[in-house]
Amino acid sequence: MEALSPTMEEGQVVKWLKSEGDEVTNGELIAEIETDKATMELSARGDGVLRAIFVAEGATAPVGDVIAVIAGPEEDISEFGGGTAPSGEAPSGKAPGKPEAGEATDHPESPMETEASETDPTTDHPESPTETEASEAEPRAEAADAHAGDGPDVSGRIKASPLARRLAADSGLDLAAVSGSGPAGRIVKRDVEKALTEGVSRPPVGTAPSRPASAADYEDRPLSQMRKAIARRLTESIGPVPHFFLTVDVDMGRAMEARRAINAMLEPEGRKVSLNDVIVRATAATLRRHPACNAHWLGDSIRQFNRVHIGVAVAVEDGLITPVVRDADTKGVSEIGAEVQEMAGRARERKLKPEEYTGATFSISNLGMFGIHDFTAVINPPEAGILAIGGVEERPVVEDGAVVVRSRMRVTMSCDHRVIDGATGAAFLATLKKMLEEPAAILA
Repeated sequence: MEALSPTMEEGQVVKWLKSEGDEVTNGELIAEIETDKATMELSARGDGVLRAIFVAEGATAPVGDVIAVIAGPEEDISEFGGGTAPSGEAPSGKAPGKPEAGEATDHPESPMETEASETDPTTDHPESPTETEASEAEPRAEAADAHAGDGPDVSGRIKASPLARRLAADSGLDLAAVSGSGPAGRIVKRDVEKALTEGVSRPPVGTAPSRPASAADYEDRPLSQMRKAIARRLTESIGPVPHFFLTVDVDMGRAMEARRAINAMLEPEGRKVSLNDVIVRATAATLRRHPACNAHWLGDSIRQFNRVHIGVAVAVEDGLITPVVRDADTKGVSEIGAEVQEMAGRARERKLKPEEYTGATFSISNLGMFGIHDFTAVINPPEAGILAIGGVEERPVVEDGAVVVRSRMRVTMSCDHRVIDGATGAAFLATLKKMLEEPAAILA
């Protein structure tokens, strides 16, 4: 099992692209592996025959464990045990000199959360940021969790992916009437879409789907690699990192006008930007003016960055991930918008490359599109701060002694007190507030 991402400690075999006995060449794709952030392709590291497979599809193995053997047709492979492990079982064998589970290299991860998330917009953060996220994971995401089950088991519980369940519930479709095409008959997204297209019966409007008499009271779902990473990262952050929180209330009237003006110019091209894109650009400009916040805690030193790389939390199925907008302070709002939209789409398909979701110097988690107006986000170590962006709402405020209605938004900054002091964080937020209330300042 190769380390296919900087933060990977174990991988799950989604699909073998070759079978035992097949000839393979160096560099040829032999398997799809689910890591903590994406589904990656595993290549052969030599020529020969795929003599043995030790880890079945759906099973997990730590980095360094032997999952298969490529050798000559007559070469002795008895030292690896030979044969194929029973379906669903991981091998106990381990290549000489390879690290045991948990010994994998210690690289910073990238899911961030803010409430529920890997970044997801949250540092394992609450779910997602950008306004571009309203779609769901595609077939590759379904394949990644294909190990979770199959058709009805002995208890009568219907096996289906979380996405398939959600689509069925939204459409009023009874999963009991759907045939699954996933591993061992598991119902996946395409099965639900096919059933809806072909007109499989659904209950009358207002009628709750019937519950099988033998249905279990609960379901224990295996952890995905992404969810394991989120859990691990949160325990490394909220406990050891001394968080403190600062909140400002921002008048977003002019920022919204600026966004409308930009979208009017982009309309002929069929493009548009979100308010979150404006916030990313303003944050990057603010970090340029307050480099003390654009930093990492390294234990025995503080690394202050001269470049600004913003991690934007994106909600994906079963977690979140933080695509990184590099050198965000040098890019325009429309360029940031196009980049975030493109990466968010690939993130939901679990097709981001490791270098596209690692290396952020600061992060943003936006839950405003979910109707959340105020929350705190968990810092993604080793970063020193993260912004939690609430939704814009019309509120009465007092101006010059008169009550008027304004578009307001709350922004909360989570700070690592080992790097950022209260006054430092307050100065950062004061500048960000000015940037958003007078967007022209971003260009200064």
